[in-house]
Amino acid sequence: MKAKISLMCLALPAAVSLSYAAPAAENWENSCASCHGAEGKGDTKKGKKLKLRDYSNPKVQVELKDEEMLKAIIEGVTDKGKERMKAFKDEMSEAEAKELVAYVRKLKA
Repeated sequence: MKAKISLMCLALPAAVSLSYAAPAAENWENSCASCHGAEGKGDTKKGKKLKLRDYSNPKVQVELKDEEMLKAIIEGVTDKGKERMKAFKDEMSEAEAKELVAYVRKLKA
């Protein structure tokens, strides 16, 4: 009986950590801000080099389609065979990616 309880006590934290979903703001900070900038302006050194759009610009927001953003987050972005943005399918669930799309929508000035 004690062995079962000990195993359950060890398994519970592991199960909790496996089901942990990072908040969109945390995912943005950890996975996006280095290129897109903290406010989504694309004004970082990498963002300028890649000529990223300013996600805080309402005109840019109108052009963005949720499905395209979701696909870019999950599958990444390539241009002429060269990776412009890595795929996050192995690091983020689809639900987290959708929350990240909603987070980008909130960057609008």
